[in-house]
Amino acid sequence: MRSKFSIFDRWLWQMAWRDSRKTRGRLILFTSSIILGIAALVAINSFRQNLNRDINRQAKEILGADLVLSNTRPVDDSVQLFLDSIGGTVVHERSFASMVFFPKTSETRLVQVRALGGDFPFYGNLETTPENASRHFRENRNALVDNGLLLQFDSKPGDSIKVGNQTFYIEASLEKAPGQNGIAAIAAAPVYIPLRYLESTGLEQKGSRIRYRYYLKLADDTDVEALAEEVKPRLRKDGWQVSTVESTKRGLGNAFENLTKFLNLVAFVALLLGCVGVASAVHIYVKEKLGTVAILRCLGLKGAQAFIIYLIQIVVMGFLGSLIGSLIGTLVQTALPEVLKDFLPIEITFGISWIAILEGIGTGLFISILFALSPLLTIRKVSPLYTLRASFEKHEAKRDLLRWFIYLLIVLFIYGFSYLQMGKWLDALFFCLALGISFLLLLGVGRLIMWLVRKYFPVSWNFVWRQSLANLYRPHNQTLILIVSVGLGTALITTLYFVQSLLLQQVSLSSVGNQPNMVVFDIQSAQKDEIGNLTKTFGLPVIQEVPVVTMRLMEINGKAREEIEKDSTNQTPRWAFNREYRVTYREQLIDSEKSIEGEWKGKVEEGVEVVPISLDEGYAEGMKVEIGDTLTFNVQGAIIKTKVGHLRDIEWNRVQTNFLVLFPTGVLESAPQFHVLMTRVSDPTASAKFQRTLVQSFPNVSIIDLGLILSTIDEILDKVSFVIRFMALFSIVTGFFVLFSSVVLSKFQRIQESVLLRTIGANRKHIVFITSLEYFFLGSLGAATGIILSLLSSWALAYFSFESTFVPNPLPMVVVYVVITTLTVLIGVLNSREVLNKPPLEVLRKEV
Repeated sequence: MRSKFSIFDRWLWQMAWRDSRKTRGRLILFTSSIILGIAALVAINSFRQNLNRDINRQAKEILGADLVLSNTRPVDDSVQLFLDSIGGTVVHERSFASMVFFPKTSETRLVQVRALGGDFPFYGNLETTPENASRHFRENRNALVDNGLLLQFDSKPGDSIKVGNQTFYIEASLEKAPGQNGIAAIAAAPVYIPLRYLESTGLEQKGSRIRYRYYLKLADDTDVEALAEEVKPRLRKDGWQVSTVESTKRGLGNAFENLTKFLNLVAFVALLLGCVGVASAVHIYVKEKLGTVAILRCLGLKGAQAFIIYLIQIVVMGFLGSLIGSLIGTLVQTALPEVLKDFLPIEITFGISWIAILEGIGTGLFISILFALSPLLTIRKVSPLYTLRASFEKHEAKRDLLRWFIYLLIVLFIYGFSYLQMGKWLDALFFCLALGISFLLLLGVGRLIMWLVRKYFPVSWNFVWRQSLANLYRPHNQTLILIVSVGLGTALITTLYFVQSLLLQQVSLSSVGNQPNMVVFDIQSAQKDEIGNLTKTFGLPVIQEVPVVTMRLMEINGKAREEIEKDSTNQTPRWAFNREYRVTYREQLIDSEKSIEGEWKGKVEEGVEVVPISLDEGYAEGMKVEIGDTLTFNVQGAIIKTKVGHLRDIEWNRVQTNFLVLFPTGVLESAPQFHVLMTRVSDPTASAKFQRTLVQSFPNVSIIDLGLILSTIDEILDKVSFVIRFMALFSIVTGFFVLFSSVVLSKFQRIQESVLLRTIGANRKHIVFITSLEYFFLGSLGAATGIILSLLSSWALAYFSFESTFVPNPLPMVVVYVVITTLTVLIGVLNSREVLNKPPLEVLRKEV
């Protein structure tokens, strides 16, 4: 043997090729562990790059204009002067939530009414059926109605819809509007009407919550970004939001970057399962090769050379697996636009991302080597004496510092990848800790089960049962690998279901007892008593009736927004000045509020200079304000200075009028305001009748029905859950690939054991029964452990995040348990066919 060598030595590569001739099938199974994880990563990264490309290409169609100004109040003289000065074309839109009435079915629904004037959008189209209806529906009293809304109320173009006091002819069904996606349409279905008919609806009244938008198409040579930066400081003082094509790109890019990062983490879990499979497969593979390595050592091969020979095999197969996974991922990305279509406001086009493919190949190759190194290190310590006394020779050092260095690299890799996806070191740390705890719990449960079976082995049981149980802890067992891979995949799917149930439970809790389940809002002051009397006429209780006043924040501790933005040391969040605040006033706290700090003074004398107010504790923390700080509000032109005198903890999960900011009585009574009424309706029939009568008598009011909320949330969560299940499927399938490869790689050991059983009298039925029982135990333990882990994580989410009681539904747990156990048994039994089809002598004479 040569004394000098390198990894590029041709002889080492030839030896790696020759040695692999009898084991290439097993090496292919090794590559299968990482294929799906790499496929998921490549699919998502390719999709992300295509998405960013299409956002840049379609940003104008998303916005529909060059510049958009929006506010909750109409333009004043200064803003109008600005609009007149810049030239171009301006289209005005006013949008608001309102009830509409479908005469065909005599039903009502809360929608987003969008009164549009002028030829909008300037870029892209309002997609309708029939086509081109968006260009001429403004000519008469026509409406464009969301297609989903028409299907829900069994209506079609040619029917009518009543908006306020005015009835509109349904010109067309609206398929898609600029910037709109499927989720937005579910939450607030749009109805477009011509702006010139808005006044006749009677919905534009003092106190109405209307958003005013101005869409501008500027000259081609206009520097829109420079113009926007110039006018933003002046317009923001009056609460105007300024949007451009570039800001739309940034906003959408950031939003979907978060989505793809989350999906990448889900794919990363599948990749980590594959890493477990790599380590397990290489561990079994190396054990089978120890005899071969010992013989080569007797012939003069150095331990480092033997290590490189098998490292070459792993590198080549890891590269092939990464390449196959990247190709599959490129194909899978064609399905992602369809999976995510309800979340996307743009059309995604297919494109091959070579960067994503190269990243996938590089990542797959790296993890193949990294996770294979630990078991491969054993080869360096194999002694030539192993050929003579394999049962006694210790081929592993008691302490190998290089092995611990590999473990450190694995931890750093997991953390580094998590950090790249999340962008925050603390979030990545928590993710890694949660992942590590999950792995440790699964490993701990697996080892505990093996210890319990060995410790309390049922020696009095039937031989077949004893043999099946013994297989859980015998050499080459799959107990740990199965519990980790299938258990983690099971936990992902089951936890997802439980979290969806928790979210729905948060809303449905408000429908129990005598809590309100219907909200009537946008009630004008003059209508308050009439609507209250109408509610009582239907035999419904008036549980709450509260006034709502809108205002904007002007100063915090005497500093305006401009001063705070210039002060880099000031931690006040910018969103504090962007939002429009809806507040109420009353003397007492209600049952959904709990006093945390300070003293609540529910009434002040008229003319007080600084008004003591109460803030939600979480809101105050986010605002970086404390007891004693001052806030100055602009109440529709009137400036009111306040002081934080009290903090509250609010139960936001209840259908109740909860407010971030609470004023005492004696201050806002004369301010422009609308009212909200809370009631409870016992059944859907009474609810429909009450809503129909209320909308026909008072068309300006809007109604939120808890039943509609529940169905809407359920529909949205179903779509979100489908996306996550689609990604989690990679983890589940990877888990079964890992299981399958682990079973096949230890097949020869199984064949020897089964042949020995046949030589002492066991028949085919006994062997099938033993195999079925063993994999039943394995599948059961894997599924049960994953379900238990999901129960623990769901309980933690319910207790710490949702602050509610977790009551799991047993049906999905039973379904998951049965499906996974059945698949595991089928894999094990099908893999044992070779044992049953070969005569014992052929196996006993077979050269290992």
